[in-house]
Amino acid sequence: MRAILSVYDKAGVVSFAQGLLGLGFELISTGGTKMALLQAGLEVKGIEEITGFPEILDGRVKTLHPKVHGGILARRDVASHMQALSQSGIQAIDLVAVNLYPFIQAVEKPDISLSEALENIDIGGPTMLRAAAKNFPYVIVIVNPADYEPVLHQLQHNGLGFEERRRLAQKAFQHVAFYDTAIARYLEGEERGFAPELTIALRKHSDLRYGENPHQEACFYGEVGERGGI
Repeated sequence: MRAILSVYDKAGVVSFAQGLLGLGFELISTGGTKMALLQAGLEVKGIEEITGFPEILDGRVKTLHPKVHGGILARRDVASHMQALSQSGIQAIDLVAVNLYPFIQAVEKPDISLSEALENIDIGGPTMLRAAAKNFPYVIVIVNPADYEPVLHQLQHNGLGFEERRRLAQKAFQHVAFYDTAIARYLEGEERGFAPELTIALRKHSDLRYGENPHQEACFYGEVGERGGI
């Protein structure tokens, strides 16, 4: 079994990686995540050892490679997919844990330049998340560090069931949609007009005492604007 760990928010990633190693996973990682795992004394391979190609363009291109995405997207129940992996020397990837460059936090800075904002747009991360989420029956996808412990617990006991895998995939697609919406809002600028297509990024602000009726639950969401917060 193989896992890719590539996270901006490194909270809990070392203990999660330790748990995966205990389950027999081979760890693959990038950049700062790889360094954090190595410094903790964990065995981890760099992504360039898998792809056979170095990171280029100041890290803009590192995981965009067939040996990454072929390993993620191959359906294990389709013989031709597995044969293609074998013929190309690609090994399957069974778990992807990724969280993204902090674009929303970056553009909250009042003096941020367009160039700096663009460098905070994650490309490889969302691509891996979408690929893993698409293939969720075979690949576990994790976008939130809060899911590390529950996923480990289930893997250590009866395994991760189909419905839990689907729930994690839904979270990954929702996270990427939220992320892309925030970027689109930022690039939209002041002259918005009436776009032919529109998405809205909402972040939960707080729970409410009760809903429309006292026995119902409710919460308040705020829209994330082109400069970040609610």
